[in-house]
Amino acid sequence: MRKKHVGSSFDDFLEKEGLLVDAETTAIKRVIAFKLQQMMNEDKMTKSELAKRMKTSRSSVDRLLDPKNESVSLQTLQRAAIAFGRRLHVNFVS
Repeated sequence: MRKKHVGSSFDDFLEKEGLLVDAETTAIKRVIAFKLQQMMNEDKMTKSELAKRMKTSRSSVDRLLDPKNESVSLQTLQRAAIAFGRRLHVNFVS
């Protein structure tokens, strides 16, 4: 049986070009922003209400929900989790 694909993976290409870490960071932030927006929709929560619960500004929430803005701190993520009555879980995988 022949292999369907020949050659290296896209991850191998990104790593060779020095772009893998940036691509993964962007993907993680997009997932976080998407998940937070999803939770807001489920709870029918506005950005203003989330900011109030997080004890921060609405512009800070806008940055948190912006999938292109990768500069978000663990403290901000923790406050967001608490605002939704959840716990933040961070894990390292190989």
